[in-house]
Amino acid sequence: MDLIQESFQRLYPGIAFDYTPKLEYNRRLSDFNANISYDKRNKIIKINLNLQWKDIDDEIKIGLIQHLLSKIFKSKKTTTNTNLYNNFTKNIHILTPKTKSDPILEASFNRLNEQFFYNQLDKPNLQWGQDSFRRLASYNFHNDSITLSTLFKDANQEIIDSIMHHELLHKHLKFKNKNGRSSFHSKEFREAERAFPNHEQIEKEIEQIIRKKRVKRKKSGWKVGNWQF
Repeated sequence: MDLIQESFQRLYPGIAFDYTPKLEYNRRLSDFNANISYDKRNKIIKINLNLQWKDIDDEIKIGLIQHLLSKIFKSKKTTTNTNLYNNFTKNIHILTPKTKSDPILEASFNRLNEQFFYNQLDKPNLQWGQDSFRRLASYNFHNDSITLSTLFKDANQEIIDSIMHHELLHKHLKFKNKNGRSSFHSKEFREAERAFPNHEQIEKEIEQIIRKKRVKRKKSGWKVGNWQF
């Protein structure tokens, strides 16, 4: 049976599968990434998987596909397979090669790993992203990478460490899944985030940096949006 059809019927037992499934593995997507598209008119469900998924156990892939199906059909269901997929995602970092680093970000990681994580975290990929106002930083579970906006390349050590600390908490605490939804900023996360020295003051300093650079961008004709981690 087709993997998409199998995933659908386990997720929605008793509902007929009258769609045309298309599953493709390719190198275009980043490590362990996947996406789904749904042609409602022609009833075609297409799923693209990064090539690394090809050798992963089908039961985990079914969980991934069910996760994607839940998005397009707007359902909140958890299955044994989605639990398998979520557990696999939390441990992808073990399989991911570490090929990207930066001396500023690596020094920040080393300080924080010693101060907050008892040197228990393995170093993720560390990189600068774009000069982004909308997303200041991110942690990607699929390729175990932390990316910081280049807005902060000239920021002081305390600010870079604060932003890095936030992303390392994502790596450390992972996420919780309930009713088909993943929660990344739990109560535990927020409490750990506030443990960073001068947290509230640094948040204000970050806002000031963004405000100053936003004004500069507006004068040059750029459009900017709201920021987030």
